Amino acid sequence: MSFFQLAIILAVAIAGTAVVTRRRVSMPVVVGELGMGVLLGATGFGILDANREEFKFLAEIGFILLMFVAGTHVPSFATLDKHDLKTGIFRAFLVAVVSVPLGVALSKFFGTGHSALYAVLITSSSAALILSALGNYPLDGPSMRQMIPQIALADAFSIPVLPLVLRPDKLLHTALGALAIIACAVVLYVVLKYLVNNGYEQRFRTWSKAKEMVLELRISLVIIFLLGALAQTTGVSVMLAGFAAGLAVGAVGEPKRLAKQMFTLSEGLFAPIFFVWFGASLNLRQLVEHPHMIILGITLGAAAFLAHIVPVLTGQPLTIALMTAVEMGVPVAAATTGNQLGVLHPGEDAALMLSALITVAVTTVVATPVERVIQRESAAMTSKKVTHKRT
Repeated sequence: MSFFQLAIILAVAIAGTAVVTRRRVSMPVVVGELGMGVLLGATGFGILDANREEFKFLAEIGFILLMFVAGTHVPSFATLDKHDLKTGIFRAFLVAVVSVPLGVALSKFFGTGHSALYAVLITSSSAALILSALGNYPLDGPSMRQMIPQIALADAFSIPVLPLVLRPDKLLHTALGALAIIACAVVLYVVLKYLVNNGYEQRFRTWSKAKEMVLELRISLVIIFLLGALAQTTGVSVMLAGFAAGLAVGAVGEPKRLAKQMFTLSEGLFAPIFFVWFGASLNLRQLVEHPHMIILGITLGAAAFLAHIVPVLTGQPLTIALMTAVEMGVPVAAATTGNQLGVLHPGEDAALMLSALITVAVTTVVATPVERVIQRESAAMTSKKVTHKRT
């Protein structure tokens, strides 16, 4: 791969971002990057060859960094109120329970044999997308406090389980690899916690900043890539390695300087490469050859909303319930890893992405009503505080 080709990839990623972030469209930037990859890849003009090893490797770096950033965005349960935590966990459990029969029904109807995979996809939420979309609004209202543990648990459950359901024939081998990565992440958390509690981490960051060595970023990348190497060795997707490392760092408290550096490295270079590569690797023409996969994608998206509105029975506002159905990281991971393992049917990867894009499109529509719920609850809390002060 030449510098010219790399420049073209990043340029088309910028073009895709510009299209979907217009005020009238306002969709996540990844949709534009995926779209440009589809246009220039196997589905479209064939300018970008997703089978080139250099392109694949750069994309895999983007994938693992993307999952690391997603892991750092998962809120810590330790900071949440017990009632809100219990409510959020119960709602996530309800969604998971409903997802199982839906996954089985879809698998049998379409004859794919992927009931467990569909159940995991339906259960999943994208905490990173949801929190990013609501980042400018206060999240201290009861609906938000209860939604955060719900989507965090859905993320924390779906990503480790996904490699297991993709290769049920090698369940023990995959489970041992996943456990090894999780164990390393736990050790990383313990070490980081010790360094933070004893002041070593703060002194190290101060010294690194003074010497302009960017050592936090370098060491973080070493850890991420070592976990990625472990994932490759054990036959587990690198998504789990990145996500587990992100969870460990996020649980301790990611320094703002490191967060900015990692965000810049990921979103500025490697994540766009990954999404353009992934779009280029998709062959949407297979949907024409296998039209039932279009129906699969639509019904998967519908099933996600059906499962996620069940918590409405527990008092969750409908618009927020619909918002929790948004999924992107898990379907992308499922399609990417499934293709690499050769376990998906022709056109099934595109069907998974179609279901994800449906959830993104619908939740984009309900974003404004959700904002109204947040503002109403925030105003009510402010009013209560004023009344309490007066009394």
